[in-house]
Amino acid sequence: MSKTITIALDAMGGDAGPSVVLAGAELSRRRYPEIRYILHGEADAVLPELEKYPTLKEQSVFHPCDVSISMEEKPSQALRRGRRVSGMWKAIESVKNGEADVMVSAGNTGALMAMARFCLRMMPGIERPALAAVWPNVRGESIVLDVGATIGADAEQLVDFALMGSCMARALYDLDRPKVGLLNVGVEEVKGLEEVRLAGTQLKEIDLPGLEYAGFVEGDDIGRGNVDVIVTEGFSGNIALKTAEGTARQISTYLKDAMSRTLMARIGYLFASKAFSYIREKMDPRKVNGAVFLGLNGVVIKSHGSTDGEGFAAAIDVGHNTVRNRLQEKISADLARIRPWVEEDANDSAVESSQTEQNVQRETSND
Repeated sequence: MSKTITIALDAMGGDAGPSVVLAGAELSRRRYPEIRYILHGEADAVLPELEKYPTLKEQSVFHPCDVSISMEEKPSQALRRGRRVSGMWKAIESVKNGEADVMVSAGNTGALMAMARFCLRMMPGIERPALAAVWPNVRGESIVLDVGATIGADAEQLVDFALMGSCMARALYDLDRPKVGLLNVGVEEVKGLEEVRLAGTQLKEIDLPGLEYAGFVEGDDIGRGNVDVIVTEGFSGNIALKTAEGTARQISTYLKDAMSRTLMARIGYLFASKAFSYIREKMDPRKVNGAVFLGLNGVVIKSHGSTDGEGFAAAIDVGHNTVRNRLQEKISADLARIRPWVEEDANDSAVESSQTEQNVQRETSND
């Protein structure tokens, strides 16, 4: 029998709140019966929905929280109002306390990042977090990071992202040595920002059994699937992600318009309906929902806020698989190989944590 995996859910997160969260929890529980849930949210909203899923209710623990974080709140506001009392915070805290193996939320991304970093702290040896997204390509799926957690990154941070991304690829796709590429404006070594070129040089020199550096890749390589992990900083990564999502919607709109334009087009659609269904499924964002905040002392998964139950279940599945395949252990082991001084970094991390708390307190008091 599989080991029980406990997942903490921010039941109030996302555009639809408990209705989508619990529907997704039920779907994922059916796929993975070893999952148990800790639900955090407002009792008046969560409990009526939970009654619709008797088995889910039986295999879950519910903790009422009177404070919920809205999708519009700034991170500083969310920390000031929701620290230690909101469902989002409590779900993250359950990971910190060892009550849950992973936390999943469809809530406010900025608030989730701020709370997760504040509550869980950074892993020793990792300076800044990265948000890693699963990305469909013509060969299957790849991982792209960072897609919005850290704006700007120096060479060492890009190397960190490459290391963490390769660990995630090994955890999700059962790869022994994922191919990792650095996103650049060209594949030639003389092109690109200095920090990107320097990161490329460092990755060439690193000898890790679980990472194969494949050099620079360009934007059009993201969809080709030539590499398993694509590394960039959060500004360009987020633009690439939003551009791809917008392009998918644009193509879908074009197809719908074209298929309904004339009688012959509608007839043609009937003959090609299976092909169009295949395209729709490949372009369905619900299938690849669930980005992972990497670099924290605990696993936190971000779901799209506008997803449905099937999409939220996909995000839970990602959380389940990262825990089952020991993502955190893989990252720690690879860090220890390239940075034997990681224990000293642990002491520095404690100092940074204290400074981070002081900075957040100062920011929220002036907000």
